[in-house]
Amino acid sequence: MRKLNPDYVQAVCALINPCPYFRLLSMEMRELSLGHALMEADVEEKHLQAFGYVHGGVFASIVDTAAFWAVFCKLDENVGITSVDLKLNYLAPVQKGKLIARGRCIKLGKTLGLGEAEITSSEGKLIAQGTSTLIILPGFGLAGNPSLPPKFL
Repeated sequence: MRKLNPDYVQAVCALINPCPYFRLLSMEMRELSLGHALMEADVEEKHLQAFGYVHGGVFASIVDTAAFWAVFCKLDENVGITSVDLKLNYLAPVQKGKLIARGRCIKLGKTLGLGEAEITSSEGKLIAQGTSTLIILPGFGLAGNPSLPPKFL
């Protein structure tokens, strides 16, 4: 069984965490492993909709991102993915605290992958759950084609 290179994980996190969309939502990738991803975001005023609760689009973005990276970590090198479908269940409203998303690769085929993610509060309350279908795209890499350590040991 392949093992994800810790140097690769560190380099990828250093690239994705400061990306504009992650900064916009104040989310951060905390852990990546083969078929798993852990993201966190502290709820801020900018996440709230007019009724004072976190907007559903924030949950959707975090679920999609955690599921994406969980699947991405299982892909061969020089292969990318992009989301083609997102299904979400909103399970509890949130006004403050930390959003913790755990992504998992459910299945990886030749052309499609399926990932899922759950968002919980720091107290462990389930807030949202969703799945993302992703299409596998050979040669579709990170923006700017950065030089990275080998993906697998």
